Amino acid sequence: MDNQLKDIFFQLLRIGLWGQGSLSLVRPLTADDWTEIRKYAINHTVEGIIYDSFAFLGENELPPQSFRLKWAVRVDQIERHNAKMNRVIAEQFTAFTQQGIRPILQKGQGVASYYRIPEHRISGDIDWCFEADGYKKARNFLKENHPNFEDTAGFSLHYYWKDIHIEHHKKTFDFRSPLKKTYLNKLLLDYQDHQRTVIINDVSIRLLAPELQLLQVNIHILKHLITYGISLRQFCDSARLYYSLSSQIDCQILQQIYHNTSMLKWTHLLHKLLVDYIGLPEKALPFPIPRNTQVDWMLEEIWYSGNFGFNDERFKNGKKSKFFHRPDSGKRLWHNFKRYVKYAPQEAIAFPIMQAYSKFLGKDFD
Repeated sequence: MDNQLKDIFFQLLRIGLWGQGSLSLVRPLTADDWTEIRKYAINHTVEGIIYDSFAFLGENELPPQSFRLKWAVRVDQIERHNAKMNRVIAEQFTAFTQQGIRPILQKGQGVASYYRIPEHRISGDIDWCFEADGYKKARNFLKENHPNFEDTAGFSLHYYWKDIHIEHHKKTFDFRSPLKKTYLNKLLLDYQDHQRTVIINDVSIRLLAPELQLLQVNIHILKHLITYGISLRQFCDSARLYYSLSSQIDCQILQQIYHNTSMLKWTHLLHKLLVDYIGLPEKALPFPIPRNTQVDWMLEEIWYSGNFGFNDERFKNGKKSKFFHRPDSGKRLWHNFKRYVKYAPQEAIAFPIMQAYSKFLGKDFD
């Protein structure tokens, strides 16, 4: 995609995400242009957000009717999937609670509630973390009621419940460095009384406190940037959270949390990208962006890697290995290590160590 069409893509993304603005075109968009825009929207899992921009476009700016029909069918599928996920979330939260387990909904539908049109945010799966010894209790519950789960690397387990992919996580946050464990556990205890809830299918579902929800979403982005990349949808998540929670967070404390977890330097990059490309108003940020912060290099990498790097065209003919799912994995991991080690050194260095540990020693076996 050339730079002019990429600029139009981001215009459409911002219009759909924020529900305002107009499209600036040098020339009318062709059917080929819309094909390319749709391709990248799918790769970045933001086709629902791009679709939401259509309501703000003039008749001569809209895609051809055949495209709109395809897009409308896809958005209907997204809505149906999200409705099904919401039913499962409510059902599982109720079942866990009845067992004395205290689950917390991570990312996904909890973040979607902060969108203008929540049902148009694509959600891949349902992620649960747990208070106290809830992970162990939930695992024992599954053994008795849903035994076909699988323990996985990354201190997690996964399974399908009514055709919806579910993941349970021992760790609330995606930090790799073990040096932060004590501090993160203290944060969870300190903010336990500040948790929020979201109503899903008439059930009050527990979410993290605003500061910790931001920390959770943003470290998840960093985790995937250090490995194979991540889609623009997750940056939209971060932007919508900042926009919606800015009046509810203690900005000074949040900055200190980022500092204490050694991700402040990278967070400045994130904030710059959210303002310049995703359209987050700068006043919604918790603290100023340092002058001369440059993020074009990071956006370029995000743009091509797409959703977890699965469809990165730069490596489609790369060498494959039985140890990795993606081609040229070693080269990609090394390049991302070099990109991010100066912004988040503990996380970049700890990644290969903790990945190996969680794969071979961090699983539950019984």
